[in-house]
Amino acid sequence: MSSNLHPMLNVAIKAARAAGALINRAALDVESVRISQKQVNDFVTEVDQASENAIIETLLTAYPGHGILAEESGRAHGAKDSEFVWIIDPLDGTTNFIHGFPVYCVSIALAVRGKVEQAVIYDPSRNDLFTATKGRGAYLNERRIRVSKRTQLHESLISTGFPFRPGDNFKNYLAMMADIMPRTAGLRRPGAAALDLAYVAAGFCDGFFETGLSPWDIAAGALLVTEAGGLVGNFTGEADFLEQKECLAGNPRIYGQLVTLLGKYSKFATAGEKAAVRQATADDSAAEASTETDVGQQAAEAEAATDKPLGDAPF
Repeated sequence: MSSNLHPMLNVAIKAARAAGALINRAALDVESVRISQKQVNDFVTEVDQASENAIIETLLTAYPGHGILAEESGRAHGAKDSEFVWIIDPLDGTTNFIHGFPVYCVSIALAVRGKVEQAVIYDPSRNDLFTATKGRGAYLNERRIRVSKRTQLHESLISTGFPFRPGDNFKNYLAMMADIMPRTAGLRRPGAAALDLAYVAAGFCDGFFETGLSPWDIAAGALLVTEAGGLVGNFTGEADFLEQKECLAGNPRIYGQLVTLLGKYSKFATAGEKAAVRQATADDSAAEASTETDVGQQAAEAEAATDKPLGDAPF
């Protein structure tokens, strides 16, 4: 850890590395890790909980008067009325982790009076450490990082996350993907939103969008992006997004183009835009149903033809 870093950032790095060590040890025998479900397709492991405990212990040992907002334990730890609140995701990408797919990370942010001022994202499988302090820039392994310089969406690589919980609006997401995919160089779904945002900050991806996210998924990554010269907001481009469950990020030029495309899918879109999206998805559903009927009719006709008696064969 560098003596030039903010003291609170140094403590966050210590906490992230402690959690990463636990994750790496567990990854050596991931099939023995105990897993439970919070809800359908939303998993938690004993590693998430051990990682979170290690982070909270490290942070509160250094700053016992601070508050905690953590994915697994909520606000059960720390001071309840502090102006300093640590926002923690102990293992972002749990589903990847339990399958041995090495895309997951530890995410720790510090909000002061509601504004994120310190951020750490640690990728233990690659030993990549992303850090940012408000006003001091963003870094990857102590090297300054910047968002990409691409200006055209058709040249850009965009990352996202697919809906996976019951009740998620799958048709809306398919419509978003249909708008984005043909206009880009590629769309990726790595499976860890915090790391997606870190990759936007480093210029590995040019933009990112996802719905259904919680503050611990995006708090640290959002500061990394802005400190690397990028923009973060909701789908309509408004900066107050942390608790709105939709996040859009990118370099400034690509961000603007994504807002133009995705704004109509925002829950803050105008009534007219929402009606147009509903109509478009209804039309797509009708066309899909018609196609299914045609295919089903063709299959039935083929089956009927196969079942006909051969009668008097000409041979």
